[in-house]
Amino acid sequence: MKTKNFLLLLLIPFCFSCSRSQTKKINGVSFVASRDTIQQAHINPVLKVQSNYVALMPFGFIRELSIPKIMHNTKRQWFGETKNGLLQYAKEFKKQGIKIMIKPHIWVYHGEFTGDIKMTSEENWAILENSYLEFILTYAKVAEKLEASILCIGTELEQFVINRPDYWQKIIKEIRKVYKGKLTYAANWDEFKRVPFWSELDFIGVDAYFPLTDKKSPTVADFEKGWKPHKEEIKQVQKQFNKPVLFTEFGYRSVDFSGKEPWNSNRVVESINLQAQVNGLQAIHNQFWQEDWFAGGFVWKWFHSHDRVGGEKNNRFTPQNKPAEELLRKLYSQ
Repeated sequence: MKTKNFLLLLLIPFCFSCSRSQTKKINGVSFVASRDTIQQAHINPVLKVQSNYVALMPFGFIRELSIPKIMHNTKRQWFGETKNGLLQYAKEFKKQGIKIMIKPHIWVYHGEFTGDIKMTSEENWAILENSYLEFILTYAKVAEKLEASILCIGTELEQFVINRPDYWQKIIKEIRKVYKGKLTYAANWDEFKRVPFWSELDFIGVDAYFPLTDKKSPTVADFEKGWKPHKEEIKQVQKQFNKPVLFTEFGYRSVDFSGKEPWNSNRVVESINLQAQVNGLQAIHNQFWQEDWFAGGFVWKWFHSHDRVGGEKNNRFTPQNKPAEELLRKLYSQ
């Protein structure tokens, strides 16, 4: 009896450690594809910022919002956007113990919003559905081969989703035939409440660019105040489906009015505001990372050539070589 009790005491810390590791937050970066292969030098900054996940993003392309054919995995694409590029990137990251979410994107020529992709005839809907199934199964099979932890089945495709709900139920079943890991979908911030298939997935995925404050240089408190109504809506959806919430993208530009329209990447010539970016990241962490129902997230966005991007004269999304990077390292190391 004493021997059994002794063994039980030995196992308790081990089991507690296992439990804690299973609930560790996803502290991810959205790793942008490049023209070339990646090496250890490109991974070291990701390790330094204490990230335990990367989102790798292969791309498919369509010419116009109403044209159904998706072109993907072609020689005309950058290496990192293709199947072989995804394989090379993922293998290098996995060597370092970093987990993978594969998150295929669609790009519409001229940068039109993917949420507006919508066909004008049943014939074209059928073409799009077949084309998308081929596209997503390509990367579902790669995800299984790589033993990727998460596969995102789509990114910001609202009109496609709400107009063809039966199709999405079907492809989730097809994906699960070839990929055994966790599934999510990256819903835009104003879309996530209307996604009809959350019950079929493992995470409620949200690209979290919610409008939070109209102030020119918002404080942490300003950002947190702006989060209150959105957080309540997120919690309602989470409770309805009883699934953890994953911010498939989150982030802020280092620019004035960064909390007004956080999704807006079109304002190029704008005043730089490094502190606003820091405050936004601190606030989102304060509001969500301590919640049991929150799985974590992937900051937007992280480039492979760390020494050539970002910096204190850059007002774009990347936190690299800015005060936001140091904050992110501290937050991710907690």
